[in-house]
Amino acid sequence: MQPLVVSLLQTHTHWHDAQANRALFDQLLAEIPHDSQIVVLPEMFSTGFTMDSAQVAEPMDGVTVSWMRERALALKKVLCGSVVISDAGQYFNRFIWAAPSGELSFYDKRHLFRMANEHAHYAAGHDRLIVELNGWRICLAVCYDLRFPVWLRNRGDYDVLLVVANWPAARQMAWQTLLRARAIENQAYCVGVNIVGSDGNALRYDGGTAVYGHDGAVLSECGDKPAVITEALDWQSLSVAREQFPVSLDADTFTLPA
Repeated sequence: MQPLVVSLLQTHTHWHDAQANRALFDQLLAEIPHDSQIVVLPEMFSTGFTMDSAQVAEPMDGVTVSWMRERALALKKVLCGSVVISDAGQYFNRFIWAAPSGELSFYDKRHLFRMANEHAHYAAGHDRLIVELNGWRICLAVCYDLRFPVWLRNRGDYDVLLVVANWPAARQMAWQTLLRARAIENQAYCVGVNIVGSDGNALRYDGGTAVYGHDGAVLSECGDKPAVITEALDWQSLSVAREQFPVSLDADTFTLPA
């Protein structure tokens, strides 16, 4: 299999200003290498991590999702990130995967961050989503999901865990530690995209966007400044590691309640 080339966009975001954020990301998209296959934006990239869901939510046929589809088509790359979405009378923190074909897939954040009262303003998702690209299987997750290893357990169904976040600087060590842990325990690449700067609640974010190898090694990492990084994930090294050190053969079996 060919390498999977992923570009990660780490930046500040404009609070409750979707138009300004789309313009910001348009500038950053111009920096993406030609060979990149997936471009990853942060959690709630069009608004910031807000509990004003009723104020900022857009429908699936709204301007921001349409923008994602148009840019994916123009770039001939997958464009993904989470958006505040209104759907069937509920609000979701929805991780949208926009393919160059125009097809949309999405994952609704399962674990809502109650310390910010997210569970009072959004509905939780119930289903994991594994998307495929050129033979690679990619599991989508959003921020607080990272703290729940049972939900993210590799059941032999993914090769890359892709996490978008607004993870505050106060818990930066947890962000870095959990990304590495999820990579090691699941024998999968772990890709995390965070923001920098301050949001409308005066919370500070120190970035730490990174790509971790299946052994927990840091392959690429941003500091605490805006940056665009691109990393090619190697299939051969992942395949060999799983064959030579088949931890999954001794994993506990389990089921999750609905």
